[in-house]
Amino acid sequence: MDVFAQLAEERIKKAIEEGGEFDQLKGRGKPLKQDDLSHVPEDLRMGYRLLKNSGFLPEELQINKELVTLRDLIKSCDSESEKKRLEKKLTEKELRLRMLIEKRGIKNQPVYRQYRHKLDRLSQR
Repeated sequence: MDVFAQLAEERIKKAIEEGGEFDQLKGRGKPLKQDDLSHVPEDLRMGYRLLKNSGFLPEELQINKELVTLRDLIKSCDSESEKKRLEKKLTEKELRLRMLIEKRGIKNQPVYRQYRHKLDRLSQR
């Protein structure tokens, strides 16, 4: 345990012993919601949690969200010219995602190889 974790633990124990410090906390007595970051290396988890809580998505995830939205728009599109415009934008986003994956070396990571088929299926929806 690092120094900051030990300091935090000591302060929490002291507050519990003195009583009353945590009695008015929202969600008291309820289990904490667990966000699964087990796939993220331990030294990066806090940074990921901060980014996630602030609403930030890594660029490749943001592009993947946009791909799903574009596919939905294309499926529901009535206008042929609008459909072609959206398909062009879709192709550009797919290319950008492939470039990011290659640039960041994501394809070489074991986690990517393990979940690649799921990612491909998700992006095809």
